[in-house]
Amino acid sequence: MAETAQPGVRVRIRFSGRLVDAIVLERAADAEFSGKLRYIERVISPFQVYPERLAAVIESLAQRYGGVRSDIIRSAIPPRHAKAEEADFDTPWEELGNSEEPDLSAWSAYEHGESFVDTIIGGDIARAAWQIAPGDDWAGALAALGGKIAREGCGVIMVVPDQRDVDVLEAAFRKVVGAKQVVVLNNSQGPQARYRRYLAALEGQARIVIGTRSAAFAPVQNLQLAVIYNDGDDNLVDNLKPYVHAREVLTTRVAQESASLIIAGHSRTAETQLLVESGWVHDLLPTEGALKNRRPTITPIGTYGFNISRETQGGTTSLSGPAFQAVKRALDEELPVLVQMPRKGYAPILACGKCRSPARCRHCNGPIGLPAVGDSSSGEAAIPTCRWCGRVDSRFRCTQCGSPRLRAITLGSEKTAEELGRVFPRTRVIVSGGNKVLDSIPDAPAVVIATPGAEPLIDGGGHYGAALLLETGALLNRQDLRANEDTLAKWAQAATMVIPAAKGGEVVVAAEEQLPLMSYFQQWDMVGAAAAELAARREVRFPPAVHMAAIDGADAALDSFLELVELPEHVDILGPVDLPNNVNLPGEYDTDRFGPPQRVLVRIPLGPRAELGSALRAANAVRSARKDELPLRIQVDPIRIG
Repeated sequence: MAETAQPGVRVRIRFSGRLVDAIVLERAADAEFSGKLRYIERVISPFQVYPERLAAVIESLAQRYGGVRSDIIRSAIPPRHAKAEEADFDTPWEELGNSEEPDLSAWSAYEHGESFVDTIIGGDIARAAWQIAPGDDWAGALAALGGKIAREGCGVIMVVPDQRDVDVLEAAFRKVVGAKQVVVLNNSQGPQARYRRYLAALEGQARIVIGTRSAAFAPVQNLQLAVIYNDGDDNLVDNLKPYVHAREVLTTRVAQESASLIIAGHSRTAETQLLVESGWVHDLLPTEGALKNRRPTITPIGTYGFNISRETQGGTTSLSGPAFQAVKRALDEELPVLVQMPRKGYAPILACGKCRSPARCRHCNGPIGLPAVGDSSSGEAAIPTCRWCGRVDSRFRCTQCGSPRLRAITLGSEKTAEELGRVFPRTRVIVSGGNKVLDSIPDAPAVVIATPGAEPLIDGGGHYGAALLLETGALLNRQDLRANEDTLAKWAQAATMVIPAAKGGEVVVAAEEQLPLMSYFQQWDMVGAAAAELAARREVRFPPAVHMAAIDGADAALDSFLELVELPEHVDILGPVDLPNNVNLPGEYDTDRFGPPQRVLVRIPLGPRAELGSALRAANAVRSARKDELPLRIQVDPIRIG
């Protein structure tokens, strides 16, 4: 097996009395291990599925995140499928389809866009934070650039948060290259398809790889451009330890493989702004003329500017002036209207209709809500039901004043659809969200109520005539470090689907005009919003202005771990405190046995990226050697810290 047992190939070995699969990391003439060595049972496959360039990236990430190399390999390399290895990997990329000379004119709408594109195509390194102009065809622009690079014989990786974005990007690529010349790689594929496409990239047949977070590890040869879209999306974080972010995978790869990088989005995260302010990444912004011609009018109407009846028993339905006029104008132009509602369901939270005290279940004291029954267009609603124990409360009485009346504190998407259906009785009302997400709708008059991220596209590349952004307090008032950042991203995602102001496009926002975030949104100043967010994080010393690790587990496990770890200088240890209510430990945590789960935050100033992770990794290795079985989870720079 001397010729086939090379670094990076899969082999079968005997470990702890059983046969297991393994990957050869390296070969050496002498062994450092002083004990007894065993022979390799056999080489499973001749493919070097763990090439040297990927090994370097994974080792860096393991140090950065304080994790184990094998955990990252498990996410990066698909399981072997013997049938997939029989596929044809010898046909050159050029013979897989007919690619056309792409049109790169879309990049002319951005400052220095043409020179940026020329730099990448010329083989030089360029890294940019691309602020996508409102209404711009981001997928088409990326497909044109990626197709041009592939025609020159180089590799391209593009990572997006979810399958909907994958479908949009794939459709754009198929306009410039053949269907078989673009490879889609994600975790939802079957084992044979995923492994075959991985091998196609490994063997150099696949030059263009697009997909969700797992595509960031695709072993594309001669990588020249990596792209990540909407890097603030939670879907880009691996849900398995050590919880690697796809942005960190790509930034590490382009640094090691001397490739170019685009971080694209309609808004901007504080992490991307930090890269810009450090000079590692540069701005790629729309020109003043392009921004003025493409963005819709944005009108704040205050939190009470959108008035629909919230009484659950009777009452009339009304819509405030600016919101009504925007919707009516769009419908008269035979264009659809988008209504963004943060909450799904009917009336998720109820209160007393007289004294406004929260409605509580008389059995468990849980919140009472009003779920919808059947099709939301029927207007039929269930009777009040406890959201905790599920008991029905058909004879509600307020515990404070005794009133039987109920009032909706917040409206869900289905209740909003019912109310707007009364205001516009001759217009089709469509709901998208929850378990029923629509990918697209016809380009015809309709009122579309959607939760953030579930906004349907318009067939034929059309746009909405207007948009209403409602219940904004549900987004802004969350106890989350990223509440403002996430809210602006969701607003921008909806606004970019609306026709420009010159054509009558308007976005009506149920938020106060004095709100700082509202000012940035009206001016479409995403850079200013990100800079202000980063400055605020610096003041309170929160990520990304510092490196931070969240360590969760049993109280005894935290005490033991903190005694083992040798942390760098200038470290702050915050906690322990109870684990936030919206955070759970993986697996089944036995509270009766270990006590309530706790959280400790470890914070150090910015410095070498692997400094904190390496210290945590070393301590965790000692802990494992001691066979400490107390539950413990380590997350370095988590996207959510509470």
